[in-house]
Amino acid sequence: MADKENKTVSKEEKTEKDAKDAKKDTAKATTDVKDSKKTSTTDKAPEEEGKVQKVKKNKSKRTVTAGRAYIQSSFNNTLVTITDLNGNVIAWSSAGSNGFKGAKKATPYAAQISSEAAINKALLFGLETLEVFVKGIGSGREQAIRGLNSNGVNIESITDQTPIAHNGCRPRKARRV
Repeated sequence: MADKENKTVSKEEKTEKDAKDAKKDTAKATTDVKDSKKTSTTDKAPEEEGKVQKVKKNKSKRTVTAGRAYIQSSFNNTLVTITDLNGNVIAWSSAGSNGFKGAKKATPYAAQISSEAAINKALLFGLETLEVFVKGIGSGREQAIRGLNSNGVNIESITDQTPIAHNGCRPRKARRV
């Protein structure tokens, strides 16, 4: 009887091994041949299924030599956005994101700090020249431009895009009493 139990156990072990091998073969067949760098959890043994490996993507740093800086200066805050020539954002910063709160966000010093922070982020992309577009009537307009210029970036042009009111459309007829 012990011999029969050993034989049945060995047959069960063989069928389990065959099933595992079949799972491995199907998993290998389903993985993408083109992307050999990516690893999936399906091609691993069932014991390792709980573990997940992080897939690293090879990011290539794009280089942008010329760009545009948009300065939006309001009474409450100053926003500086640096883009490439197509309008894709490279870096941005604001007075609020640099730790200024309340009325201090509207100061020229906060505008200078935010523009310096934005240009430092953009310099990592190899930025050399800028076209500056200023919008708004806040107190940090000129100081933000000085902050951009202080980090060695050539400023080609400065354009004021502040919207100007033209007194709107014709008012209603006066009410007679």
